[in-house]
Amino acid sequence: MSKKTIAVLFGGQSSEHEVSCMSAVNIISQIDREKYDVLLVGITKEGHWVLANGIDSVKDGSWRESKTGAVLSPDAKEQCLIINEKTAMTKVGVDLVFPVLHGLYGEDGTVQGLCKLCRLPYVGCGVAASAVGMDKGLTKAVVSTIGVEQADYELVTREELADMDAVIARIEGHFAYPVFLKPCNAGSSCGVTKAHDRQELIEGFREANRFDRRFLVEETIVGHEIECAVLGGGIRPVEASGVGEILAAADFYDYEAKYYNPESRTVVDPVLPGDAAERVREAAVRIFKVLDGFGLARVDFFVTEEGRVIFNEINTMPGFTAISMYPMLWEARGRSKKQLVQELIDMAFERQD
Repeated sequence: MSKKTIAVLFGGQSSEHEVSCMSAVNIISQIDREKYDVLLVGITKEGHWVLANGIDSVKDGSWRESKTGAVLSPDAKEQCLIINEKTAMTKVGVDLVFPVLHGLYGEDGTVQGLCKLCRLPYVGCGVAASAVGMDKGLTKAVVSTIGVEQADYELVTREELADMDAVIARIEGHFAYPVFLKPCNAGSSCGVTKAHDRQELIEGFREANRFDRRFLVEETIVGHEIECAVLGGGIRPVEASGVGEILAAADFYDYEAKYYNPESRTVVDPVLPGDAAERVREAAVRIFKVLDGFGLARVDFFVTEEGRVIFNEINTMPGFTAISMYPMLWEARGRSKKQLVQELIDMAFERQD
């Protein structure tokens, strides 16, 4: 039986470019090379698509220096990568796309839409689930329809910031400090601020404005930061892993605490009040289904000391780095990274839409 060819996309134009590269290294190393030929397609921060020369180039970042262009053809009859090197152009057939892209221009439905144009199977959630899951404001609106408790919030747009005094008055009329301010479309805690007073809130809007044009201001929830991995969809049942807890080394689990502070820790199967762990698992599956999720997602919650389970956000292409919770939670349930990657590939080929 001839091998199928998988194009792994990584990097991207989002603020999570570096995280994507780290995730890609872990995923690429788990793909069965006896079954699949793998083409590594890196997308620079400027949006330039290039062919990477092996996994080592992804590890050390030298892929960005590649002079060989590689883009997916949108022509559904071709189903290929167009490879450009100097004056030569070749077309290489592709059977599946594995978009290891986090954040905007990758996790938000854009690349998923391109794959659908190409009529190529791809790993992960579809266009609508990716787009809604990426936008925290839209996610909250959809999840509110199924009765899962969420943090109270205000939605603010960039246009409204022209009258900052009115925005601040609205926020202060709704919440007591501290509040959390988040860009609607950013991940890995990029652009997130915990504002303790008016000045910090104003500065937080300026920071969030670098990442998006829509923002969430949320009440502060005191409790355990809990994550749950979800796998399945389509002809397969949706499964939830056990739960994991984030023990941040900072005031909250921001980008620096997540990836660069060795004192931040994650704990699998923490002790939680009552049956909170099971209620997290049930809510994770319900949220995944209402968003029409497919393949994989990580769903994040708060669990208070009183046992309230409060939805925080969903990641439809969760991190797959050495410290990422998604693969860690499944390994704790007996699924190795290699098995997990193979299941995701199998599901992509099974997809009916």
